[in-house]
Amino acid sequence: MTFANPLCLLLLLLLIPYVLWHFLLQRGHEPTLRLASTDSLRQMPGTLRTRLIHLPFLLRIISFSLLVIVLARPQTSNALRSSETEGIDIMMAMDISTSMMTQDVRPNRLTVAKEVAYDFISNRPNDNIGLMLFGGEAFSQCPLTTDHKTLLGMFRSVTCDWQAQGIIAPGTAIGMGIASSVAHLERSKAKSKVVILLTDGENNAGDISPLTAADIAKKCGVRVYTILLGVDGSKQKVPVAQLPDGEVYQASVETHNSPATLQEIAQTTGGVFYQASTKKGLQEIYQNIDRLEKTKLRVQNYDRRYEAYAPFALGACIALLLELLLGITWFKRMP
Repeated sequence: MTFANPLCLLLLLLLIPYVLWHFLLQRGHEPTLRLASTDSLRQMPGTLRTRLIHLPFLLRIISFSLLVIVLARPQTSNALRSSETEGIDIMMAMDISTSMMTQDVRPNRLTVAKEVAYDFISNRPNDNIGLMLFGGEAFSQCPLTTDHKTLLGMFRSVTCDWQAQGIIAPGTAIGMGIASSVAHLERSKAKSKVVILLTDGENNAGDISPLTAADIAKKCGVRVYTILLGVDGSKQKVPVAQLPDGEVYQASVETHNSPATLQEIAQTTGGVFYQASTKKGLQEIYQNIDRLEKTKLRVQNYDRRYEAYAPFALGACIALLLELLLGITWFKRMP
């Protein structure tokens, strides 16, 4: 409840001197009757009327207080709130080449990348988010959607086995991952379009170079955040040959990554390049991106106010009438 004229409430301060006058100063001005002795009167039991002797005064205080509240014009409000969400369309492009199974980031790079991405998606319920996977080629695992439950279900099924089994071409096609993500975002009507690309190596496959894909993203107004995951110089076991009996021969190969290309991609598109070698570091990166790409929420408030003085005015009238009625009946005084 609010008041249209709140300064009127200051009139309640007048009650302080009035109460002091009633209990301290008025006694000397009341009519009195002189008696030779009051001993007999002191032994008389108190009555209900004597106990409630100050009731008319209390009713006068109440009626005055309620009248002051009426003058202050109490009002109730009925606030109608409407919100309009301007979300961000995000394509998450994730490398699923066999090198993502390297265990330099425990338990392995792919598992850590998926776990951190789950939290990022869960914290952005108003955004359209899609999933693009790439190895030696790129394909869409989930189109842009706000059904994040379905998206997370598809995320959990992501594995590096597809490349090892020959389902997708070997290698790391970063350019194809960016270009395919931009193709999905190109049709988006969102004002903010973002690609979050996570990889652990260099571009060594695909028909589109990473820098060409970055130029395409820039023309389409898409920002690309690039994340390089892994420890440079770590060793991993990769299939290098298939023996006549069908067995796959694996050898330990030292991995190398070059951040220069990813840095140029981010700089060209207006994004940011990040590098992480631990799960905590990757979490901080996603938190930083979450702060940079905040969803815009526009809220409109409609506030309708209603006068609420009627109950107070009615209470003041009842208290005043009750005081007058008691003054001429039960508490009537003889001059």
